[in-house]
Amino acid sequence: MIIPVIDIKNGEAVSGKSGKRETYTPLKTVFDNSSEPVAIARKLKKFGFSRIYIADLDAIEGKGSNLQIAGEINKIIPVMFDSGIKNSIEIQKILDSVEKVIVATETIENFDEIELIFSTFPKQNFVLSIDIKDGNVLGKHIKVDFKDIKKKIEEINPIEVILLDISRVGTENGVDHEIIKSFIGLDTDLILGGGITLEDITDLQSLGLENFLVGTALHSGSLSRIVTKLKGRSCRNLLL
Repeated sequence: MIIPVIDIKNGEAVSGKSGKRETYTPLKTVFDNSSEPVAIARKLKKFGFSRIYIADLDAIEGKGSNLQIAGEINKIIPVMFDSGIKNSIEIQKILDSVEKVIVATETIENFDEIELIFSTFPKQNFVLSIDIKDGNVLGKHIKVDFKDIKKKIEEINPIEVILLDISRVGTENGVDHEIIKSFIGLDTDLILGGGITLEDITDLQSLGLENFLVGTALHSGSLSRIVTKLKGRSCRNLLL
């Protein structure tokens, strides 16, 4: 499944590279003439996508919130929402607006909070995101390695886990296959993101991986043109 990505900043869909959020500019997408998130989501739904990943860059940076916009989009297409939650206190209001909340290593305030969230709330409402930068686990408040993360996954048994390489976001340079392969075999559905290309999708599907977060390659048209050509045939299962 291809899951489209929309980053929102100051109420507008934006794009950039490698997580350098201060340099992000209004999104130019083949799906709509505007950078208005709700309009883009409508077009993505019409195109046939069944889920969407939204990152609230203002909330992640502690500078505001785009939850209302995410809630509007959730009425159109189910939303996986990363608002940079730090702890379980922030969760219920978000769950009232979107289908799934991202629990990300970048912003969670301590490692034990992950276990608290997944033991307190229904697991189907959450996706654990392992944020990666320059080959290491990214955490503003926690210092852990991949071994720690894998152990935590085995303990809390999340339904879905995102491996998001922030240093590759927006680059279309491909994924780190070695890191991804090290997570294969865990009892969870992996969702891969950051620099995803069509070649990555083909290679990783051969390893049994089926879920991909795609932003730049989709909005630029380099991947969406291929999906359009194959829609209804061998590539249809990428949308659903």
